[in-house]
Amino acid sequence: MRRLPVLVLALAAAAVAAGAASASQLIDRNARDVRLAVNAKGEALLTYRVGSVTKHVLLWGAINARQPAEGQQQVKFKVDYSGGWGKYHHKYPAYWKTNFGNRCGGYDGPGLSFFVTGCHAPDGSLWAVQSWQTPLPDLGFTPWQADLAAYELHVSHWTGSIAKLEVWTDWIYGGRFHDLFGRATYLDRPVYGFGTTKVGAPTEGFGRLIYLDTLDAPAYGPGWRRENSFVPHNPTGVFCYGFYIFDPTKGGYIHPPGQTGMRGPGVGSQYRLVLDGPGVTPDVSVTAQDPGDYNAQDPDKVAYEKQQNALLDSILNGDKLCRQH
Repeated sequence: MRRLPVLVLALAAAAVAAGAASASQLIDRNARDVRLAVNAKGEALLTYRVGSVTKHVLLWGAINARQPAEGQQQVKFKVDYSGGWGKYHHKYPAYWKTNFGNRCGGYDGPGLSFFVTGCHAPDGSLWAVQSWQTPLPDLGFTPWQADLAAYELHVSHWTGSIAKLEVWTDWIYGGRFHDLFGRATYLDRPVYGFGTTKVGAPTEGFGRLIYLDTLDAPAYGPGWRRENSFVPHNPTGVFCYGFYIFDPTKGGYIHPPGQTGMRGPGVGSQYRLVLDGPGVTPDVSVTAQDPGDYNAQDPDKVAYEKQQNALLDSILNGDKLCRQH
C-alpha cells in the first residue's frame, strides 16, 4: 500500500509466501533448451532440460482468463509431466514421441518480456513461454540460496488482448519519500483478488502479484534488484508503493542468516514492474524513470507533483488505500 509505511511493510512481503501461487502458469524452474509444440487438438507439449534430465510436459484445457468473481475458479492448465502417459495411458504409451503431431506456426503475437519461445496455433490462438527470476528476495538482497535465484518457466495461452500494467512516479509526504502508483487491468477491467495472507500473498487464483525491481539503487548496489512485491487492490486494480526504510527481520521478509540493520530506501534510477498474467495470459511488464529528489524551490518539480497528484486522483475510483498525496 502506498501511503502508510506500516501497511506497506505488511503488504510488501507478499513474494515471501506467494512464489508460484500466482503465475501465468508455473511449469518448472531453471529449464534450458526449451521447445514448444502445439497440435490440432489444442494441446501443448513442452520439451526442455533441467540439469541432465530431459522432460516432456503436456498441457491443455485453459485459455485467457476469467474476470474476478468471488467463489469462482480462475482458469488453469491441466498438466501431465509424463508427456501424455498420465492422460492417455496404454492407448498412447509414448504420446509425446509418436502421436503428438505439431501443427503450430511461428509466433506473431505482442512483444513480451522474458520471452523464450512461442507459436501461433491452428485455431488462431497464441502460446508463449517466459522465464524470469520470480522468487528473488526483497529489499535488494543478493540471493543466498539457489532457490531464490531460480528462473521460473511460465506458459500462457490466449486470444486477443493481454493484461495492461500502468505506472507513474512522484513523491509522498511533502516530498520526503519517492513513490509510484498505477493500475492493472485486463480487457479494460481491474485485475484483483479476494484474499491475501497476513503478509499480502494471494490466497486464491484471481489474486496476482506485481513484482517491483529497482535499478542501481545506492542502498543495494549496481544492477537490477528486487525491491518488493504487492497485489493490486480489490476492486479497483490500483496499487501504490512508497520507498521507505524497512526492517527485514520483521513483517515476513526472507532475509540472510544473521541479518541485522535496516534496508533501503530502494530508490533507483529506474523501476521495472512485472504483473503475473491473469489466468493463463502472459506476464506483462513496464518500466518507469525515477523523478529525482523533490525540491519545493524548483517550479518544475512542484508542477510535476501537482500533475501526478491529479492523475492519481483520476484513477482511484473510490480506492481508499492510495488517497494520501
